[in-house]
Amino acid sequence: MIARLADVRVPWDVLVIGGGATGLGAAVDAAERGYRTVLLERGDFASATSSRSTKLIHGGVRYLRQGNLGLVRESLRERERLLRNAPHLVRSLPFVLPTYRPGERAFYGAGLWIYDKLAGRSSLVGTSLLSPQETRERLPTLRADNLRGGVLYHDAQFDDARLAVSLAQTFVAHGGVALNYFPVVALRKENGRVRGVLARDTESAGEYEIAARVVINATGIFSDEVRRLDEPKSRALLTYSQGAHVVLPRAFLPGDTALLVPRTDDGRVLFAIPWFGRVLLGTTDTPIDRPLENPRPLSLEVDYLLEHAARYLVRPPSRADILSCFAGVRPLLRGKEGQTSQLARDFAVKVAASGLVTVAGGKWTTYRAMGEAAVGTAARVGGLPSRACATHELPLRDARPQLDSLLSNEPSLREILHPRLPYCLGDVACAIRFEQARTVEDVLSRRTRALILDAAASIEAAPRVAALLARELGRDAAWECAQATAFTTLARGYLPS
Repeated sequence: MIARLADVRVPWDVLVIGGGATGLGAAVDAAERGYRTVLLERGDFASATSSRSTKLIHGGVRYLRQGNLGLVRESLRERERLLRNAPHLVRSLPFVLPTYRPGERAFYGAGLWIYDKLAGRSSLVGTSLLSPQETRERLPTLRADNLRGGVLYHDAQFDDARLAVSLAQTFVAHGGVALNYFPVVALRKENGRVRGVLARDTESAGEYEIAARVVINATGIFSDEVRRLDEPKSRALLTYSQGAHVVLPRAFLPGDTALLVPRTDDGRVLFAIPWFGRVLLGTTDTPIDRPLENPRPLSLEVDYLLEHAARYLVRPPSRADILSCFAGVRPLLRGKEGQTSQLARDFAVKVAASGLVTVAGGKWTTYRAMGEAAVGTAARVGGLPSRACATHELPLRDARPQLDSLLSNEPSLREILHPRLPYCLGDVACAIRFEQARTVEDVLSRRTRALILDAAASIEAAPRVAALLARELGRDAAWECAQATAFTTLARGYLPS
C-alpha cells in the first residue's frame, strides 16, 4: 500500500483523513462506489474515541426522552443494517430496566414501546413488562428492596475496535489503501483549493506528497485541528465530553441480560452490560475543554459509577473489584450553552471555501450514514462521477477464517496467551500479519480487547506479545524491550488509583 501511495502519476479521487468509525465508514463507501480512495490515520485505527465506546449499537433511549425522534429512528435503522452486515461482531442483547416507584413500569414501558415502534420493520424482540420475580430471574444480583418489576427490551451490542478492523479490511478488499501511523502534517492547495496533503510515515520518517481531487476530514474529536490546517482562524465546530467506564468481574451481573438505569444524577442513562465474560459499567458525562489523546477516568468518575451501581446491585462493587477502567471523548456538535449530557449525537457535513469536506459529530451506530453523506458531498465538491451508495447491503469482512487457517497451519499458535484472557498466540500473529498491528498496544488494546478486560493480565502478557511482534516485524531486542515498557506504562493508567 505504501508503494501505491508513492505512485504520483494519477491523483486519488478521495483522500480520507482519520481511521476511526467516521473515516473508515467514509472510505468504505467511497471505495465501494468505485472511487480511488486512500485513508490516512495518524495513530492506529480506532485508537481514540472509536475503541472507547459503551459497545452498544442502539437508537439511544436518552434521545427518545429528549424528543429527538429523527436521530432515534435513523439509529434504529442503522442498527438493523449492522446486525445484518456484520453478524460476526454485532448481536442482539436483552436489557432490563428495573422499576421501584408506583407508575414507573407503565411509564417506561410506554416509552420503550414507542422506541420499538420507531424501529418499524427493523424492530427486534418486542418490549414486555416483567413482574418483580421475572425481573430478578433476569438480573439475579439486583437489589430486591421495593422492586416493583421491570421492563424488558432489546438493543444491540458489538466490539467497537474489531468493527473498525473489519471496516479497514473491507475497504482494502475494495481496492482502497489504508495506512495507520501516517499523520497528515499539511494540506496542499492550488489556487486556494485543497488538492491533497503532505503526510509522514511515522516508522520510516519518509514524507509523501499525495494529490487528491477531494479531501475528507473525518478525524472525530480532532476535526477542528484539521480544519485549522486549512483555515487557522476557523471557529470551533465541536465541544467535548468525557465518558468513563469500569470493568468488573462477571459475578456482579451473571447471565446474558444487561441492566439499564434510566436516570442518573447528571441526567444520563447508565448501563451494566455483560461483555466477553466481564461486566462493563458506564458511562459518565464530564465536560472537558479539549480533545485528549489518551483520556483517563477521573477519580470522581470512578466513584460516580461505583456509587450508582451500588444503588442497584446486592453486592456493591469497590475499587478493589475493578479489572480495568477507561475513558473516551465524545465529539459533540456545538449547540446552546448547557450541560453536554443534553447534547445529542447528531452529525454534520461542512464544506470549507477551499473545498475541504469535514464530517463531524455522530456516533458509532450512525457511522455508515455519516460516510454516505460525506462521500455524496465529496463527490460533488471533487467533480467525481455521480454513483449511488450501496453500503446499506454490504457485508463486512470477518477475520475468523484467517485465524482458523493460521491455527490449522501452525498448531503452536494455539497456546493460550494468558490464563485470565480469552486469547491465544494465534490472535497476536493474526493481528500482525493481516490487521496492520504495529505495537503491543495495537494488539492488546484493539486487535484483542485484553487491556479492557483485565489490565493487570495484559501487563503480564505484554513481554510475550512484544517478542512475537519483534520476530514478525524484524525488530531488535531494544525495540522489543521498549515496546513492553511503553505498554506497561500505558496499561497502569487503566488500573484504578
